Amino acid sequence: MSHPSPWLDPELDDLRQLAAKFLATELAPHRERFAEQHQVDRSLWQRAGELGLLCISIPTEYGGGGGTFAHEAILLEEQARIADSSWGAGLHSGIVAHYILNYAREELKHQWLPQMASGELVGAIAMTEPGTGSDLQNIRTRAVADGDDYVITGSKTFITNGQQADLIIVVAKTDPSKGADGISLIVVEADRPGFRRGRTLHKIGQHGQDTSELYFDEVRVPRTHLLGESEGQGFIQLMTQLPQERLIVAVGAVTAMETALQQTLRYTREREAFGRPIFGFQNTKFKLAEVATEARVARVFLDHCISLHLEQRLDVQTVAMAKWWTTERAMHVLDECLQLHGGYGYMQEYPISRLWVDQRVQMIYAGTNEVMKEIISRSL
Repeated sequence: MSHPSPWLDPELDDLRQLAAKFLATELAPHRERFAEQHQVDRSLWQRAGELGLLCISIPTEYGGGGGTFAHEAILLEEQARIADSSWGAGLHSGIVAHYILNYAREELKHQWLPQMASGELVGAIAMTEPGTGSDLQNIRTRAVADGDDYVITGSKTFITNGQQADLIIVVAKTDPSKGADGISLIVVEADRPGFRRGRTLHKIGQHGQDTSELYFDEVRVPRTHLLGESEGQGFIQLMTQLPQERLIVAVGAVTAMETALQQTLRYTREREAFGRPIFGFQNTKFKLAEVATEARVARVFLDHCISLHLEQRLDVQTVAMAKWWTTERAMHVLDECLQLHGGYGYMQEYPISRLWVDQRVQMIYAGTNEVMKEIISRSL
């Protein structure tokens, strides 16, 4: 029942095999340990870098793989197929690296990107604050110019890769009087005096994912660390880059639907009740027919969005549709699949239970689904 995506080619098939083998040997066997320590081993990043699995879509002149978003999507899909939510490579390679590629000074691109591609540096982006979620215009973190430096003060929360990050893009106000026009993005290295990490946050799902609080107590960074040619470009930069982040979320959601379907087909064919496989009951067949249809429709829409993105034609409204719809339908599909597992679906040892609880946050981060609908409504 596989649906051939139009953006696939033989090179991507080779990458899929490499990614699947790497994840099966280096990540999957350690899933429980990563969950207990609330982060992956740092050595995982270096091993991925050695195989060329980091920053695949960054040009080779900056140490990347020279690929496209399609290459990133393959790695994201394979990670989702093993039901892993621990490794923050999608954020590192598909989001943080692209902010640096598109907006950093040339000398800093050559300094930072090769080390991100090798796994020497881990990237994060610090947007959300304790009192500010999707409403980025009301952030309180300040970056005050002082000679050749910015002095950054503020706090951030829910930061993916927060405990391991070496390079953090900070969303800050450089001119609080200008609202959205006063927001700037500034890169902070984690070894700067005044920077400190807070708690690793304990979530209901994604237990192996390093999600943290970060604090900036008068952290000094050179003014050259500003992304963009001038202050006040941060909000536009965020709006320009967020579509790729939301597409990354949709890739994970659709692959989770497909993975849940395969797991549930296997379970219902093996598990018996009243003398026959659960799959033999009409209710099971009908439910799985519905799930298969939803997964196929979601895949076709996702493929359409990826194709548009590869042609640089994916607009903000369409990717907002993809983000909210695929994440919402994924939760519906996962709920149906968990139900068909019966009591075993509620046991942590079954992958469907991890998929179900890990997927829930997809409706919240990268902009809540309510915000996605607000964005869509503006174009109606």
